[in-house]
Amino acid sequence: MEERNKTLGEFIIEKQEEFQYSSGELSRIINSIRLAAKVVNYKVNKAGLVDIVGAAGEQNIQGEDQQKLDVYANEIFIQTLINREIVCGIASEESDDFITVAGSDKSHNNKYVVLMDPLDGSSNIDVNVSVGTIFSVYRRVTPVGSPVTLEDFLQPGTNQVAAGYVIYGTSTMLVYTTGHGVNGFTLNPAIGTFYLSHPNMQFSKDGIIYSINEGNYVHFPQGVKDYLKYCQLEEGDRPYTSRYIGSLVSDIHRNMIKGGIYIYPTSSKSPKGKLRLLYECNPMAFIAEQAGGKASDGFGRIMEIQPTELHQRVPFFCGSYNMVEKAETFMAKYC
Repeated sequence: MEERNKTLGEFIIEKQEEFQYSSGELSRIINSIRLAAKVVNYKVNKAGLVDIVGAAGEQNIQGEDQQKLDVYANEIFIQTLINREIVCGIASEESDDFITVAGSDKSHNNKYVVLMDPLDGSSNIDVNVSVGTIFSVYRRVTPVGSPVTLEDFLQPGTNQVAAGYVIYGTSTMLVYTTGHGVNGFTLNPAIGTFYLSHPNMQFSKDGIIYSINEGNYVHFPQGVKDYLKYCQLEEGDRPYTSRYIGSLVSDIHRNMIKGGIYIYPTSSKSPKGKLRLLYECNPMAFIAEQAGGKASDGFGRIMEIQPTELHQRVPFFCGSYNMVEKAETFMAKYC
C-alpha cells in the first residue's frame, strides 16, 4: 500500500511504538478524537439547514458569547473521551473548571489528560468560513490511582505528548503530532474514513504571508507596528501578502502549507493577549515546531511558559521560522 493511501487507523497502529510509556491509551485517545470530529463535522456541514447556528444565549468563562455549535462540540468531545475510559481528566476552553474522569469501577488509573478548544472560530459558522477543533495531550504528573488535580493541567507545553487540530472546511482534515513530525489526514465523507493526504507537513523557513487583524493596528505594541511596516516595505521578496481569516486553525493551516506568520499580539484592548496558552497556543506551538516552524510570545518560546491558570492568555507569534525570528528582533527593541 502506498504511503498516501494509509488510513488514520492504520497509521496509528504503525506508529504505536513511538508513543513512549503508552500501552495503547494514546492511540485510543487519537481514535476517540477522530470519532468525535466526524460527528462534529456532520453537524458543521448541516449548519444553515438546522437550528444549530447563532448564539446559545450563554457566555463561557472568558465572557464570550457561546455559539450553539460551541456547546454541542464541547459535549461531543467530552462524552466521547469519557465513554471510552481512556483519560483521567479533561479541560476545555468552554468549561470553567477541569473535569475529573473516573473509570466505571471508580478508579483513577488512566495516565493522560486532554485539553481542548472544541470549536475554534465558531463565530464564523454563520458566514460559512472554516472552523476547527484544537487538542493537546499530557501525561499526568500526580500519582496514578488518585483523582487529577490542577497540577496535571498546568504543565508547560514542552511536556505535551500529542497535539493536533481538525479543520472543518471544503474538506475536513485531522492534523496531529506525537513529537515525530506532523501528518495530515483528509476525511472521505462517502465512507467516513480519514486518509493520509499530507505526510510530513513542513513550514518553509521563509514565507510571504502575514496574518494579523490589522484593524487593531493602533492598539498594537510598537514592535508589532514596526514589523508590519517591514512586511509592507517594497524590498527583496516584500511586500508580503496579508491574509487573515480570523479562525486560528484556518490561518495556521494555510500558513503551514504556503509559508507565513500568524500574529495575535498584546494590545491596549487585550494587555495579556487574547489566545489561550493551554487550549490554543501550546498545541499549535508543538505542531509548528514539529513542522520546522517557530512559536513565540514575541520574546521567548511559547512552550517554555509555566502556566499559572487554566484560562491563561498570552500573545502569540507562530509560523515560518525566519519570519518569527524577524518579528522577535523588532519586539526586542522595546523590551
